[in-house]
Amino acid sequence: MSLPEPRDPAGPYRVSVVCLGNICRSPMAEKVLTADLERAGIGDLVEVDSFGTGGWHVGDGMDPRAMSTLRVHGYLTDHTARRFSAERLADRDLVLAMDLDNLDELRRAVDERGEEFGFDPARLRLFRSFAPDSGPNPEVPDPYYGGDDGFTAVLNMVEAASKGLTGALVARLRD
Repeated sequence: MSLPEPRDPAGPYRVSVVCLGNICRSPMAEKVLTADLERAGIGDLVEVDSFGTGGWHVGDGMDPRAMSTLRVHGYLTDHTARRFSAERLADRDLVLAMDLDNLDELRRAVDERGEEFGFDPARLRLFRSFAPDSGPNPEVPDPYYGGDDGFTAVLNMVEAASKGLTGALVARLRD
């Protein structure tokens, strides 16, 4: 899958991952993608962050189940939840939603203010669309109201998508 051109060719490629509350899926994706980029040798060429479309968890840490799942698999877990705002569109190269509801929320932000920031809607994608086996529904389900097994399932989806995205970033940035 091809990636949009960098908005600032002299700077890092900036990727934001977005879910609902920024305490489960998007921080998990942020940590996994950051680790994969480091392993691929392009961690210095890409900046990754994450946000939520809702604001009720702003300032909170990661969900303890997400944190535990990441820790068991060797990933970093430091995180403070933040809310996505349209102003962030000004310098993002790629904004990745974890599900269709959040993608719709991001599209509304782009429709309302994207032109103000010169943001091309083609820079919005579903995170899991980068997984080779995402199937007909490339969403990452919200594990918040389930048990620990839901967080493990999310991690597996995130790892597959992250590997695909890392490969695409390597191809884009090493041309």
